[in-house]
Amino acid sequence: MTARIGRVRLERDALGEVEVPAEHLWGAQTERSRRNFPIGTDRFRWGRPVIRALGLLKKCAALASAELGELRRDEADLIVRAAQEVIDGKLDAEFPLVVFQTGSGTQTNMNANEVIANRAIQLAGGTLGAMRPIHPNDHVNRGQSTNDTFPTVMHLATAHEVEDVLVPAIRALRNTLDAKAVAFSRLVMVGRTHLQDATPLTLGQVISGWVAQLDDALEGIRRAMPGIYNLAIGGTAVGTGLNTNPEFGAIVARRLADETGKPFVPAPNKFAALSAHDAMVTVSAALRTLAGALLKIANDVRWYACGPRAGLAELRLPANEPGSSSMPGKINPTQCEALTMVAVHVFGADAAVAFAGSQGNFQLNAYKPVILDNVLTSAQLLADAARSFDERCARGIEPDEERIREHLESSLMLVTALDPHIGYEKASEIALKAYREDLTLREAALDLGYLTPDEFDAWVRPEDMTHPA
Repeated sequence: MTARIGRVRLERDALGEVEVPAEHLWGAQTERSRRNFPIGTDRFRWGRPVIRALGLLKKCAALASAELGELRRDEADLIVRAAQEVIDGKLDAEFPLVVFQTGSGTQTNMNANEVIANRAIQLAGGTLGAMRPIHPNDHVNRGQSTNDTFPTVMHLATAHEVEDVLVPAIRALRNTLDAKAVAFSRLVMVGRTHLQDATPLTLGQVISGWVAQLDDALEGIRRAMPGIYNLAIGGTAVGTGLNTNPEFGAIVARRLADETGKPFVPAPNKFAALSAHDAMVTVSAALRTLAGALLKIANDVRWYACGPRAGLAELRLPANEPGSSSMPGKINPTQCEALTMVAVHVFGADAAVAFAGSQGNFQLNAYKPVILDNVLTSAQLLADAARSFDERCARGIEPDEERIREHLESSLMLVTALDPHIGYEKASEIALKAYREDLTLREAALDLGYLTPDEFDAWVRPEDMTHPA
């Protein structure tokens, strides 16, 4: 039964009547959640992936139920049409719920059921809230429980955001840096260990290390993904599949694979799929590893660029905006700083996911929304930050060759080239004499009489110290 009262309409659920905003498609259970959880100011912070995943699941579930004879074809067609609008982003305003709600995500699942049912009713020419000809539970949620639909949505949204959004952004940054590594492959510079001068290497070798870190991080993400392809759908409330056709889960997974182009399959053990979220924890850990790599890269870049007069100043970065409200002309490495802050945020998000993932009790982990939100937040932030760093910093990095040469020529650690010729003790004596008396290595070596000028010039060649000899 539905009735309009001013700008609201009355809808019913198991607890009784609820006033729902008349202009919206959600129903009683969504409205209760909207009122009962005023926690945080935002909906799912990365709502589009979650809403899209809900639409995909409900569409494929309706098609599976029709295939199995559980829904009439006309009922399934109405659900599919409404669900497609959810997938396409036409009904995003109808999903108002926040992350911090029931730990199973029941209200978010019912939000999707109610919106799709009411939109289907509209398409059929009916009255919102009438629950005819499409009912949110009996039709849209047919063969499902929140306990298997929400974990399925978690995996659908994560697969999309990680593989289709994050990975391309990281690959683009990786390719930018790889091109820089090639371009600067012959530019010899001072190496540094313990923040102290060390033996030489090339700038290309430095950047190749960053590229390798990103390659390893991408491989770690690839290895983490297979568990995400396993879907909980078909397990219903506790993993037994009560009240659903035994073929339902497999058919939904097959249809989702067809819709997305990703290798989704039924989870081999539905009890684990509902009560634990180890696959999400594994992906989060891979994102944390990527964040660590990006943090290292960003910090290296800003240290190499520190200055411009009183620091290393071996790299020049694009000047994107003024850096100080009080110091005229100051330019800061802002893209590096933004990327490092994102990395720190991801470390915290991963800690939340790890803890939440450990809290499965009996047949259900009731921390699903916070796990999903933190994984999606990490993936999106890393993608955005990597893309911004690539476009506004990495592509514009240029070496200050004069500064690099100046540091290289004054480096005391070039003395390492003399080890094979005069031994460690004499080489150390040369370096310490040069340091204490403010001499060049060449001057110190000749003063000590350990080698001739020609020997020094032949043996101390920085370019020959960048590879095995």
